[in-house]
Amino acid sequence: MELRTLGKTGIVVSALGFGCGDVGGLMVRGTAADQERALARALELGINYFDTASSYGNGESEKNLGRVLRALRPDVVVGTKVRIAPDERGRIAAAVAASLEASLRRLGLERVDLLQLHNLITEDGRGRSLTAASVLDEVVPALESLRRQGKIRFCGITALGDTPAVHRVIDSRVLDTAQVCYNLLNPSAGVALPPGYPAQDFAGLLGRARAAAMGVIGIRVLAGGALSGTEARHPIAIPSVEPIASGPDYGADVQRTRRLEVLVREGHAGSLVEAAIRFAIGNEAVTTALVGYSTLDQLEYAAGAVGRGPLSRAALDRLAALWRGAR
Repeated sequence: MELRTLGKTGIVVSALGFGCGDVGGLMVRGTAADQERALARALELGINYFDTASSYGNGESEKNLGRVLRALRPDVVVGTKVRIAPDERGRIAAAVAASLEASLRRLGLERVDLLQLHNLITEDGRGRSLTAASVLDEVVPALESLRRQGKIRFCGITALGDTPAVHRVIDSRVLDTAQVCYNLLNPSAGVALPPGYPAQDFAGLLGRARAAAMGVIGIRVLAGGALSGTEARHPIAIPSVEPIASGPDYGADVQRTRRLEVLVREGHAGSLVEAAIRFAIGNEAVTTALVGYSTLDQLEYAAGAVGRGPLSRAALDRLAALWRGAR
């Protein structure tokens, strides 16, 4: 497994990460035996970054990950996340600290390598989101306090929300990592797209993160599963998925995915899933690409895709033509 340095943190992580979230569901709804087998195999494959969050399964993901890590005792990098609720906006520092303490208890750890803000970052702080000013003036100091206490090593954000607001936080250069949406349906974080392209424009977010020496964790690499080209869901996967920064609904994302099957027919990749994973790791700004798993076979397949390396120049040129024709 290829290893990469996570920006200015200096941490070395695997090019493929292990997503412990709701979408794949293994670490939330899988059996204890399957969870332990999958993590043990991930370690054998050279995967050393495990990503969870307090909200995944209402804490079940952290509990299960902690249980297996205590059993296997590996030397790995663990990242988790905090989400500020609307009624906590008047006490953000306390909410961040309390969330981390609960996460540490569930994980059975004294500290985590990485704590990331999970809220969307928007211009107006609507709904459950936070403004860039709230992130910089309140969340970042709270994270820095936890770092000084030795409870976290590094801190970051989930770089979703309104593009200008996300850019402001990235450009501040005060954080260590960013989770960035980057996939075949919405490559705008790394690729300039034509006017009218049917997805949110992240406007070169990967380049900004790299300029800030931030480690980048690629998320929604498979667009929540839509890049499999089928609407069918595994029994332990989350039953339905809301698209992130792409189509209006999951079905629309699946339909758009099918237009990319030419990549497989022309021999650029063995499957769309393989193409999606190889596309994500091919951008030099992406440190590790997260994939969520439902089964051990899916883990093996993802690792095999990474082993085949980035897509060829010919494949990328073909993709560029497909994106130009997307509507």
